[in-house]
Amino acid sequence: MMNRSTMGTRAGLARVLAVLVAALTLTSAPAHAQNNDALQIYLVDVEGGNATLFVSPEGGSLLIDTGNGGANADRDVGRIMAAVEDAGLRQIDHLITTHWHGDHYGGMPELATRIPIRHFIDHGPTVEDSARTAEFLDNIYPGLSQAGRTVAKPGDTVPLAGVEVTVMASGGEAIRSPVSGGGTPNPYCTTFERQAEDRGENAQSVGVHLAFGQFRALHLGDLTVNKEFELMCPANPIGTVDLHIVSHHGLEASNSAALIHAIAPRVALLNNGTRKGGTPGSMTTLHTSPGLEDLWQLHFSVLSGQEYTVPGVFIANLIDDQATTMPLAPMPQPARGSNAGPPPVHNGPAHWIKVEARRDGSFTVTNTRNGFSKSY
Repeated sequence: MMNRSTMGTRAGLARVLAVLVAALTLTSAPAHAQNNDALQIYLVDVEGGNATLFVSPEGGSLLIDTGNGGANADRDVGRIMAAVEDAGLRQIDHLITTHWHGDHYGGMPELATRIPIRHFIDHGPTVEDSARTAEFLDNIYPGLSQAGRTVAKPGDTVPLAGVEVTVMASGGEAIRSPVSGGGTPNPYCTTFERQAEDRGENAQSVGVHLAFGQFRALHLGDLTVNKEFELMCPANPIGTVDLHIVSHHGLEASNSAALIHAIAPRVALLNNGTRKGGTPGSMTTLHTSPGLEDLWQLHFSVLSGQEYTVPGVFIANLIDDQATTMPLAPMPQPARGSNAGPPPVHNGPAHWIKVEARRDGSFTVTNTRNGFSKSY
């Protein structure tokens, strides 16, 4: 309790009023997400990196990855914060970093200056010899994650209010027990062709399965094909899903039929860049997946060209001015397992794809560039 002399001063009254106003603001203005009985999902455009935000009706939040760092950190974090503000969030409850590649963790230090992050989740130390990542993990990450860090193991759960989040893969290991609806033999394992072993970070990705009532979603980071096989074969531990956030930006180092055709998503969201991801082989696997109703893309893909791309209403960001003279036929693909590609060039306005999922399993996807929505 304040003493009389303090209460009697103008400064004391001002402080009391400030505290009361702040308290009333916190209690009378709940997060935007709390007024809607739906799981909201934002696929944020970070130019071929990843940043996917999940917000439960209870106001719980899970962000998977933080986009690019360096010169692009301010751009990508600004786009993440626009989604955070649209959802009415005041903090990030859980941040999963799928793996230690700069297009997935690079924006983290900048994001941490803009909003509190309560819980950090990752697969553990990097398996790659990168001086930049070593500097981050040794000298920056401990200070950011000191409030709470979990090294994820397959089978772990993430306590996102109102949503069941299960870790399916992490640190090169896969879950041993199926989630509800999974566990049946996977017929697509018989035609799988193993690739050269991926000894890098992509194969270490943290991947999660989300259940919200009857709605099911899957996000596996950049998990590569041999790890997909280890996860999905001989039995499918996932079953089918309603929504799949396509792995590895739609590159052929990931996205085997043993995964895509077995989970049979109704809708797939392609987290690609103009010149990164959406390669013809992975697009063919997606388009031929049993039961796929629609594929939505963050960007028009020069690699896909006219042959494999989707109608423009399903694309959140069309080709930018600097790329309009480039050929529309498919371009040479990067090597399998490679994240190489020209640097991002789209620094202007960006648009996200937003999903609102309901407990009965129905959901709506919206392209915020043109307002086009479709319900499933």
